[in-house]
Amino acid sequence: MVDKLQPLLVLGPPLILPILEAQYFHKYSFLKAFSSELPLHQFLSKQNVDPSSIQAILCNPLQQVSADVLRLLPSVSIIVTTSAGTDHIDLAQCSCLGIQVVCVPGDQADDVADMAIGLLIDVMMKISAAYRHFSKWGPSRPSNLYFGSKLKGRRVGIVGLGKIGKKVAKRLEALDCRIMYHSRNEKPFITYPFYSNVVDLARNSDVLVLCCPLNEQTRRIVNREVMLTLGKDGVIVNVGRGALIDEKELVRCLMEGEIRGAGLDVFENEPTVPKELFPLDNVVLSPHAATLTSDNFTEVCELAAEALEVFFSSKLPSVPLLDD
Repeated sequence: MVDKLQPLLVLGPPLILPILEAQYFHKYSFLKAFSSELPLHQFLSKQNVDPSSIQAILCNPLQQVSADVLRLLPSVSIIVTTSAGTDHIDLAQCSCLGIQVVCVPGDQADDVADMAIGLLIDVMMKISAAYRHFSKWGPSRPSNLYFGSKLKGRRVGIVGLGKIGKKVAKRLEALDCRIMYHSRNEKPFITYPFYSNVVDLARNSDVLVLCCPLNEQTRRIVNREVMLTLGKDGVIVNVGRGALIDEKELVRCLMEGEIRGAGLDVFENEPTVPKELFPLDNVVLSPHAATLTSDNFTEVCELAAEALEVFFSSKLPSVPLLDD
């Protein structure tokens, strides 16, 4: 019976793995490469698995699906990632080899938009900072706890007005914020002011909210120049990818008061977080948890299982394939 199980290489691992393993242990042999420090070819050898027998990979952004990995696995035809982003996958190599990449993040846009607004309110109103002081000092306000600020009337620049960015904008409208944006191209039928570069957007914003995907054009799109242009009263919220920001410069600007604060759900070298951020009262940190809602978790499980099932049944998945 074991010999008939389809080998499924798991990288990351995705948080849904325990559920999938419990439900599909009778169909797949889950090859947990993430749990081994051995190079992949040695790990497979130790498991007595022929690399050419592996047709499918299940992954998330915590582990790279590089060209070297794909060359080692000549029969791979599908990669299922539980993320919306694909910067952890060598898409050019996939295209050359005819490998399908299926993204099954679920309908996470509302969850991520909610997180962006939550982080922004927390930073502006100093909720987490106040809690830390309250826990230490009790109800008397320490002299070094500064006042929070209202959101009404704030100029919020959204970097990436895609599905998530539009939902962030809708929520900000309800808070009486003034919205503007930067994207690759100006959006038709969108009335928010458009800025063709992020420096100009920062110059005219009190807050920057990062929602765009990570690619070579957007890597470190928020650099020291952008932060200094945003200014000492500026706030940055990142729910996109950690490497959208020059993280070392962000730490420096936060510590030196060059910007007012930041709300971060993502980091450049996850799961590592710069230790300098933890004691800062002008920073709110979240462990890439925007999509960790029970509703989204269930949906991702179902979509990933469907993609694998239909692939091994020689049918096309009904979940969207990634466009090259």
